[in-house]
Amino acid sequence: MHRNTTLIIETVLVFLLNSLLALSIHRLTTPGIWQLLLYLPLLLFQGLWYYRLYIVGHEAAHKKLFPGHPLLNDMAGTLLLIPLLVPINIYRKIHYFHHGFNRKDEHTSALDNFVIKGKFKSLKRIWYFFIWYISVFFGGFFIHSLVSVFLFLFMPPKLAIKISPAFKGWTYRDQLQAIALFALGLGFHFSIYYHFGREVYLFTMGFPMLAFAWVLSLLVYIFHYDTSMGDHVRYNVRSVKKVPVFSWILMNFNEHATHHQYPNIPWYELPDKRTALPESFAVKNQNTWNFFRAIANQLKGPHITYED
Repeated sequence: MHRNTTLIIETVLVFLLNSLLALSIHRLTTPGIWQLLLYLPLLLFQGLWYYRLYIVGHEAAHKKLFPGHPLLNDMAGTLLLIPLLVPINIYRKIHYFHHGFNRKDEHTSALDNFVIKGKFKSLKRIWYFFIWYISVFFGGFFIHSLVSVFLFLFMPPKLAIKISPAFKGWTYRDQLQAIALFALGLGFHFSIYYHFGREVYLFTMGFPMLAFAWVLSLLVYIFHYDTSMGDHVRYNVRSVKKVPVFSWILMNFNEHATHHQYPNIPWYELPDKRTALPESFAVKNQNTWNFFRAIANQLKGPHITYED
């Protein structure tokens, strides 16, 4: 409990420090190339730190921030997810589906796989490659996540289940709770804009959210891209080696194979409890241990499945 309390305090303090630095660079330097050279690295760090908020929310979704204290766990998760406008119950629902059906087949929870049917296969292939590159390298997966959130917020549950099995068990009560949490996030954004003005909002939340959209899209699928498919869903994953600064920001998320095999292990125990994949899966999935190579490998494009 103490470890995660410290984590939350650290996360909030660095978030505030990032915001102050961004405003200081904007206000205290003359507009021009030097201002950009100072600000752009910070903006990237802000985007990465928003991803830290996302991963703290991930721990809360798994009920690992404060085990045995579900209300406190969800309140803390909600607090950290407010800037991202992500209700924790939607996050939990989508993420549990990911763990339960990760790359089960070509149609289920496999973001890098596209199924082509019917005529014009070559044109469809070109189109899906275009969609993939937009998704990974130009913020498309962020838009995909945003659409998913809106479907949970506003699609009637009986209709939503026809769209995706991820909605199974989603009720009107869950939906109303999610809408209330989303409204809380919108209220937070609006209050920053209203009380502190456009300039403060843009440099503390607006521009960092754009950076986060890019970072999320770039990183969110590196642990599953081009890995195995099949019923052994907890093995359809890879880990990468620790990169000191990134591993601190991303809370040992590089140990992703261990997390999928044992999702109840808290973030700070993942390195010590590292568990290798079974050899048959490691041969396919551990084709790189390099964090940056895992990102670059996505340039190869999606996997295309043809069905008549």
